[in-house]
Amino acid sequence: MPTDSLKKRYFAKVSTNVFGAALGLVTQALIARGLGPVVYGDFQFLSNFFSRIVAFWELGTSIGFYTKLSKRQDDFGLVSFYLSFAGVVAVVLITLTGCAYVANIYSVLLPGQTTFFIFLAAFWGILTWGSQILDKMADAFGLTVPAEIARILQKGLGLIVILALYLTNRLNLTNFFFYHYFILIFLAVVFIGVMGRNGHSLRRSWKLSTSKIKAYAKEFYDYSHPLFLFGSVGLIVGLVDRWMLQKFGGSVEQGFFGLSYKISVLCFLATGSMTMLITREFSIAFEKKDIKGMAKLFRRYIPMLSAVSAYFACFVAVEANKVILILGGVQFEHAAVPVMIMAFFPIHQSYGQLSGSVFYATGQTKLYRNIGVTFMILGLPIGFFLLAPINMMGLNAGAIGLAIKTVVLNIILVNVQLYFNSRFLNLRFWRYIGHQVICVGSLLGCAYAATFGVKYFVGLHDKIVLSFLLSGLLYTILVVGVAYFQPIIVGLKREDIRLVTRFIMRKN
Repeated sequence: MPTDSLKKRYFAKVSTNVFGAALGLVTQALIARGLGPVVYGDFQFLSNFFSRIVAFWELGTSIGFYTKLSKRQDDFGLVSFYLSFAGVVAVVLITLTGCAYVANIYSVLLPGQTTFFIFLAAFWGILTWGSQILDKMADAFGLTVPAEIARILQKGLGLIVILALYLTNRLNLTNFFFYHYFILIFLAVVFIGVMGRNGHSLRRSWKLSTSKIKAYAKEFYDYSHPLFLFGSVGLIVGLVDRWMLQKFGGSVEQGFFGLSYKISVLCFLATGSMTMLITREFSIAFEKKDIKGMAKLFRRYIPMLSAVSAYFACFVAVEANKVILILGGVQFEHAAVPVMIMAFFPIHQSYGQLSGSVFYATGQTKLYRNIGVTFMILGLPIGFFLLAPINMMGLNAGAIGLAIKTVVLNIILVNVQLYFNSRFLNLRFWRYIGHQVICVGSLLGCAYAATFGVKYFVGLHDKIVLSFLLSGLLYTILVVGVAYFQPIIVGLKREDIRLVTRFIMRKN
């Protein structure tokens, strides 16, 4: 079956993600208001715990599976082996969860959480990982467009379910977990159906010979074993950060940070799923030893996609107070500062994930591990200093402290990765540093100008939503002006602007 072109898949990703972000904003507002800071914080704490446990056990193998399947789309043995491996990991995870319950260690690991919700979170982690694997398979097969349509259907269905729970006052932690089960299973079934209709059915013989199993196991071991240390340190550091926030700040601070993180993820939606597409193209180019082709992809997409994230992020940072009141209401008003700080996270997360895809596509997992482990270890004492109470020589900064640590370390880490990738692809490192500074500075200037203009010339102080929308409209107009006169700031070329202008003129 023919696969979609990169441009077509890119357009599908961006357009559906923008629409999906709009649905996500409404859904997130209902969730935050329905659950409240404490319950929302408990969910964030539990889901973060098990998502990190799953990430540790899979040790980056899902990315390896994706890159290998992108090159060998007809190798069903690869699919059979990896899905079987995922099943084994799921059984091990549930077994360990049960053992931890019997040993009564969750009172230390997950303070303030009940056993029932711990097991619900464990199943949530497994289902989330499973849907992500199927999503990667659809992208590897070049079926991005139908897969993105499936995601929109899932988000729309999810909004309907959340709205029903909210209006009937049944939006509690138990039903919230079951809501996730429903939409994740729905998405998995649709992904399987899409792949089946396009010649990649899972209804085949999954039987593998012993030699085949050993060969696949060795292939994944060689790819992923350098990430064992990375995964171990990442698990410990990630859990310790959230544990300290829970221990020293409680569920409310956990809820504030969780909501700020969710909002940053929404800013990242427009570019986040493009990571898999770019990784696929990097993998194919590297398989052909086409380093110049990889460099061309890097130059073309990395600055542009980072600018797309910055477009959303800079406006959210400036309008953080309005954003938090719209999404969470007055009960989350103290989350405004964490939201302002975390808004900058998706900018460099775009650079990090897209730049990091070079490491995965080229098999440079040892270098990727070494960089990551170094910064995670450095982050432990920084996290303690920011989160610990004053009597333990800390700042007791709660969600604000964890937001500062997350953003600052991410900026430094990403640019170290960028340095090594620039050397590998023979690109000018300082050009990308300059682009980050100029792009973010320009978009922040536009955001402040738009907010100032609406506040002092239009007013609407008591109409938060209308004021936010008008500021957003003016901000967009200013950004379009910047892109038209200086396209390089947003990662575009003059030819791109000409093409868009001609398209608009033809439509008119």
